[in-house]
Amino acid sequence: MPETATLQLPGNAIDCPVLSGTVGPEVVDIRKLYAQTGMFTYDPGFTSTASCDSALTYIDGDEGVLLHRGYPIGQLAEHSSFMEVAHLLLNGELPSKDELDTFTYTISRHTMLHEQLAQFYRGFRRDAHPMAIMCGVVGALSAFYHDSTDITDPTHRLIASHRLIAKMPTIAAMAYKYSIGQPFLYPQNDLSYTGNFLRMTFGVPAEPYEVNPIVERALDRIFILHADHEQNASTSTVRLAGSSGANPFACIAAGIACLWGPAHGGANEAALNMLREIGTPDKIPHYIDRAKNKNDPFRLMGFGHRVYKNYDPRATVMQKTVREVLGELGVTDPIFDVALQLEEMALKDEYFVEKKLFPNVDFYSGVILSAIGFPTTMFTALFALARTVGWVAQWNEMISDPAQKIGRPRQLYTGPAEREYVAVGER
Repeated sequence: MPETATLQLPGNAIDCPVLSGTVGPEVVDIRKLYAQTGMFTYDPGFTSTASCDSALTYIDGDEGVLLHRGYPIGQLAEHSSFMEVAHLLLNGELPSKDELDTFTYTISRHTMLHEQLAQFYRGFRRDAHPMAIMCGVVGALSAFYHDSTDITDPTHRLIASHRLIAKMPTIAAMAYKYSIGQPFLYPQNDLSYTGNFLRMTFGVPAEPYEVNPIVERALDRIFILHADHEQNASTSTVRLAGSSGANPFACIAAGIACLWGPAHGGANEAALNMLREIGTPDKIPHYIDRAKNKNDPFRLMGFGHRVYKNYDPRATVMQKTVREVLGELGVTDPIFDVALQLEEMALKDEYFVEKKLFPNVDFYSGVILSAIGFPTTMFTALFALARTVGWVAQWNEMISDPAQKIGRPRQLYTGPAEREYVAVGER
C-alpha cells in the first residue's frame, strides 16, 4: 500500500499520497485537497510546491548539486560541448559521435532567419534593449514558421525545437549589431555553435574573423551552465504558457520576458555594476563592512542563491574559467582585480561563510562576458540564448505528458465581501 501523509484539519482529517522521485525530497500529493475539503494550500512564490514531475534537471541546494539527466554539471562543463548538453536535455542521453554530428548538422541548417525579419528589427528604436528586441522577434517567429506550430504533432515540436535553438544565436547577435549600428552578419555554419555566435556578434563584413578558442570554450561553458535550472521563474512561465496550448515561439518569448527581470536573469549585470561601484581593491573592506551592516541597503551581488545553500556548483567551473579568459586576453581592468580579491576575501570571512554567502555563477559570468567584450545590456540576452535549450526541453516534456492540465493557481482572497452596487449619483 502506498505511503500516505495525514493532513489534520478542523473537524476533518484526510490522507494524501506521498510520492517519491529518483532522488530528492518526497512530495505530498494534494491534487484532491480542494475536492475533499474545500480548502487550498497557501504558498506564495511556490517555494514548497512541486508544480510538475520532470526527468530533466535535479538540484540539491543544501549539498550544492546540479544534475542534467543524472550527469553532474561540473563534468558536463569540463568535458562536453553545448551541443552535447542540448542533445542530452532534448533526448535524454548523451549522443554518440554520429548522433552528435547529425544533431549539430541539423541545428546548423536552421540558423538563418527569414529575410523579412531583418526589416522587423528596423521597427525598433536604435537604442532598444536587446531583450526587448528578442522578446519581439522570437514571438514573431510564429508568423513566419507556420509549419511547426501544431503542438499535437511530435514532428512539428521537434522542428520548432531545432529552430529555436538554432536561431537564438542569430537573433541575439542581430540585436547586438542593431544596437551599435553595424550591419548584420549571416551565419557561417562551418563554425561551432558558439564560434558562429561570436563571429556574428563581433565580426564585420569587410574583415575575416578568427575565433579565439579560449574565448569560444569559455562562452560555451557559460552556455552549458545556463542551459537549464529546474523550475525557476522563466521555466515555470514557459510551462504555464505552454499549458494553454500556445505555440512554442510564444511560449519561449514569454520565458524571455520573465528572464528579463533583475531578480532573475539580470543578476550578473547587477554583480558587475557592484564591482564597478567598488572601483578599486583597496575599497573592498569598506564594502564588506557595509554588506554586514543590517541598516545599510548595500548587498554583495553575485553572492548567495535562492536555491543553493552551499557553493553553487556552476560557480566552481566559472572560478577556473574566469582566470583562463583574463589570462588569455591580458585584461588589466581594475574591475577584474576587484572581483578576484573580493572573492578571496569573502570566502575567508567568517560572516559570509557562516551565512553560506558563496560566490554564485552570476558573479563570475558577468566578469567573463565583460572581458570578452559584451556590454552589460547583452548579458541577459546571452542567458536567454543558453536557457532556450532548457525551455524547449521542459516545454516538450510537458506537452508530451497526457496528464498535463492548463495551469490555474488559486488565491487567498482578501478583498471586500459581496456588496450591493450603488448608483454613481448616490455615492
